[in-house]
Amino acid sequence: MQLKKVQAFVVRTPPPHWGGYYWCFLRLETDGGLVGWGECAILFSMYGLERSFAQLATDVFNRYLAGRNPLNREVLSKQLYAGLCSHHPDYFIAGVISAFDIAMWDICGKHFAVPVCDLLGGRYRTRLRSYTYIYDESGDLAASAANWSENPKRVGELAARLVGEGFTGLKLDPLRYLPPGLGPLAPLEITMAEYDRAERTIEAIRTAVGNRADIMIGTHGQMTPSVSRRLATRLEKYDPLWLEEPCPPENFEEMARVARSTSIPIATGERLAFVHDFQKLFAAGACHFAQPDLGSCGGFTAAKAIAGMAEAYYVLMAPHVWGGPVITAAAMQLDAAIPNFLIQESIYKSAGFFDEIVKEPIKWDAGDLVLDDRPGIGVELDEAKLAAVSVDLSGAG
Repeated sequence: MQLKKVQAFVVRTPPPHWGGYYWCFLRLETDGGLVGWGECAILFSMYGLERSFAQLATDVFNRYLAGRNPLNREVLSKQLYAGLCSHHPDYFIAGVISAFDIAMWDICGKHFAVPVCDLLGGRYRTRLRSYTYIYDESGDLAASAANWSENPKRVGELAARLVGEGFTGLKLDPLRYLPPGLGPLAPLEITMAEYDRAERTIEAIRTAVGNRADIMIGTHGQMTPSVSRRLATRLEKYDPLWLEEPCPPENFEEMARVARSTSIPIATGERLAFVHDFQKLFAAGACHFAQPDLGSCGGFTAAKAIAGMAEAYYVLMAPHVWGGPVITAAAMQLDAAIPNFLIQESIYKSAGFFDEIVKEPIKWDAGDLVLDDRPGIGVELDEAKLAAVSVDLSGAG
């Protein structure tokens, strides 16, 4: 069996753009007609480089993968890491490697007619606890955060509605969120009024949901460690499950100092790549819940190594998803196959626009994503529907 062809698709999502403004997919095909799907996390679309993904996918395939046997998926993934990263984690290139890695594992699952989780070692579970961001009627994350700061009662009502639908985990940014390119060049300091508003918001959620759901606090790594420590002191009494990225992920030692200063567990990892980034994170004691993204950490090959190392540090896994159905399906396969799974991020119920481009929907029931026996990653993109909503990449190079 040989890899024969790659094709990239970049899809612009419709409003409210849950999961990002663009999703970057690639389609790998073998000489025998087997097709595997991969997805790159939102890093290209976040930074306005979505067209670059198509050219990189083609160039990487031609140099490293054309004519190779995808059953050697781990060997090929390691070769991509050595050749493209020179044995040093790189966030952008890791996204491209991740997409190829996922697609090769998808092909292998289809070749053996089993879900990828069975190739990873078997199934600890088939129901995967999920959580979602809380959105207001606008559906926009940044707009929601701005609205919450002035109306904590409303965010409590929205949280209670989601819990009524079955969610047992809810996340939000109680402070202002500034997207990449518009955000700070250095971590933020905040005002006393912002501390007060953040506290009122989390208090409103806890009052509304009681002990029926965990609260996850996101920050997108935009604060200084001192802000995170002060904020954590305010919020500890509401018993959140985690404080996420309490400072930018580039300095593990500072994150570890935050971890030692609060009873709130620290979650991080969405912007880290490959096993060595996570080794440094765990060794520093900076993380209780690891959040690798299958679309940027190096795919299955890296994620299963990260999960194995996390187990030795008693760190639980909560994979990050802010993207489309391929990353979500891949994360589900990993979650099923590891002992130290905690909870899976979901774009609401992993439906909506997902269902418009997949052949069969991802299953969500009573707060859980539900795994079935479909081979490979368990989701197949509908090529006709995908082509109809894809960005014209003719100018990509």
